[in-house]
Amino acid sequence: MLSNVTLQVSRSYTVYIPPPPSYDLYSWGYGVDGQTGNGFFFDNSSPIQIAAGSNWSVISYSVQSSIGIKSDGTLWGWGRNLEGQLGLGDTIERTLPTQIGSGTTWVSASSGGAHTVALKSDGSLWAWGRNNWGQLGDGTTVGKSSPVQIGLLRDWKQISAGTLHTSATKTGGTLWSWGNNGSGRLGDNTISSKSSPVQIGLLTDWKQVSAGDAHTAAVRTNGTLWSWGLNSFGRLGHGNTTTRSSPVQVGLLTNWSSVSAGFTHTAAVKTDATLWTWGDGRVFRLGNGLLSDRSSPIQISVTADWSKVVAMRESTIALKTNGTIWTWGYGVYGTMGDGTTVSKSVPNQVGSLTSWVDITGTGWTAGAIEL
Repeated sequence: MLSNVTLQVSRSYTVYIPPPPSYDLYSWGYGVDGQTGNGFFFDNSSPIQIAAGSNWSVISYSVQSSIGIKSDGTLWGWGRNLEGQLGLGDTIERTLPTQIGSGTTWVSASSGGAHTVALKSDGSLWAWGRNNWGQLGDGTTVGKSSPVQIGLLRDWKQISAGTLHTSATKTGGTLWSWGNNGSGRLGDNTISSKSSPVQIGLLTDWKQVSAGDAHTAAVRTNGTLWSWGLNSFGRLGHGNTTTRSSPVQVGLLTNWSSVSAGFTHTAAVKTDATLWTWGDGRVFRLGNGLLSDRSSPIQISVTADWSKVVAMRESTIALKTNGTIWTWGYGVYGTMGDGTTVSKSVPNQVGSLTSWVDITGTGWTAGAIEL
């Protein structure tokens, strides 16, 4: 639970210092690599609390590993580690959260296919894990099993690790990408891979970016939505299946809030709290009750109370403004979190709690933090 902290600075003034967010961590779904963090190598079909204690603030799950940040700024990893993606200086997998180094200034982290990127409070960028396509951004293609700083600049703001590439924004609103550039997923109008960050275009109003498997999507501060990369199944949302190597606007609307690029589909939330998906419709991952693909955004459910959505490998997880979690898509590994292994064609509530505050997931593993 949160606690108030005050600092007396003079006889007349008291400055309120809000404590960092601190929540309980839960996970469910595919767990054969220990990525659920419960100490075992098996699947869970319902949320199970990980590392008891109300002290988690940030979580990010990849296909085979997981990264979390506690409210004290420490960084933790668990799951598969063959590429050093846990950042522990070795390649030994962990089934329980294990602290990465001794630093206490970590504020954000994102797990990719087998690499991880993270930000410190000073704005510096760090990466580790698999690097065969330059996805770490350190100018090499040599993997790292411990965090290495990417460049010397301290102006990074938001990061997103995809399967084989990474995208990020800076404090000045510029957009950057590096790593594998197959199908133009970096967005620099080429298909040449990059081992160091390259700026995408000249715009300075990028708000949020999401790196998926072979495509990328981003939202600008003016509310427009953009996407690029591989466009099979219509995952870019342009109304066609034409692959793009540079950002192309999705429609003409200016009320997009956030976007999540999955493996073969994409999901997004608008400023009016409506939920939208498009791309690969197999195994019901779009949530509209059908198995057909959609090359343009379609609204999911008639309610306007969604706050966040995450497009996973073959399923989708979303959070409502009332603190409930909903899932749909492929459920064989317990990915739905409802105690079954049954796939769901439309949004299905996970349990009955109304105190969830954040969600994550990729592959067939999902996680959430609860107040």
